[in-house]
Amino acid sequence: MKELVLYTRPGCHLCDEMRAGLASLHGKLDFAVREIEVGWEGELAERYGRLLPVLVLDGEEICHYFLDRARLMTILVANP
Repeated sequence: MKELVLYTRPGCHLCDEMRAGLASLHGKLDFAVREIEVGWEGELAERYGRLLPVLVLDGEEICHYFLDRARLMTILVANP
């Protein structure tokens, strides 16, 4: 099972939308999601703060702002 990392921030409506999109794919694809909250300061904030939410697999950014279902499905099917 692949573990996706979802970088988020509290109160982020786009984060809520991506979370819901991922939840809708759980029955179709085999993956787990680990959320990491990005604060307002520090390395994560500098790296991802303006792109939230950011979805990452094995250190590679899959998408940000909106869930790219097609790309996620392609990546997960190609790399079971």
